[in-house]
Amino acid sequence: MSKPLANKVALVTGGSRGMGAAIALRLARDGADVVISYSASGDKADAVARQITALGVRGVAIQADQGDPAQVAALVQQVGEQFGRIDILVNNAGILMAGLVSDPVDPAAIERLFAINVLGVATAVRAAIALMPDHGRIINMGSGLGERAAWAGTGDYSATKAAVNLYSRSWARELAPRGITVNVVQPGPVATDMNPDSGDFADMERKLVPLGRFGTTDELAAAVAFLASPDASYITGVALNVDGGMSA
Repeated sequence: MSKPLANKVALVTGGSRGMGAAIALRLARDGADVVISYSASGDKADAVARQITALGVRGVAIQADQGDPAQVAALVQQVGEQFGRIDILVNNAGILMAGLVSDPVDPAAIERLFAINVLGVATAVRAAIALMPDHGRIINMGSGLGERAAWAGTGDYSATKAAVNLYSRSWARELAPRGITVNVVQPGPVATDMNPDSGDFADMERKLVPLGRFGTTDELAAAVAFLASPDASYITGVALNVDGGMSA
């Protein structure tokens, strides 16, 4: 069986559950050693790391608060100390916040949202490129909500994902001379414990998707694995929608 990512080292932030765990396991199945970060779910992160190791590659879980630049930089440094390099960086960690512009403002919550979804991504990229060989891969998790307001109340969250999208395009140009590609994956509704396909808003979300269903974490992970693979060597600065046609 082909292992397109054999001998590669991947770092997946927010890899203890949901989309992050699925991405980490897919990269491991494709042959990469995988480090996942987690904020609080240590037991779940350790379980994912054991699953990665059971696939015949190295799996490591490291605690780091994605909203704290010092912890993000230390996370990348630890990966470098243990593995010597980072070939693939997947910035998956993020949080969601909803609220209308007419709602009372909670500056601390908005600052935390931007700290995790934007500053955490930028910090990880800046730290990782010092350890990344030429022809590495950076894949940032965005959202279709970063390009269009599918419903009211997503302004703050959408702004963070729009920032990630434009950051990624800029980094794609900047890192192109080294052959490092930078792309964004923009999921639509994906069934996770945070957004179950039987939740209060599931029917509303399904109506926005032409395929009429939620995506699976494995479908999302497949898109990330493709962008991490040698087959995607000529793709950079792209926002790939994995959304069942929601953005059509």
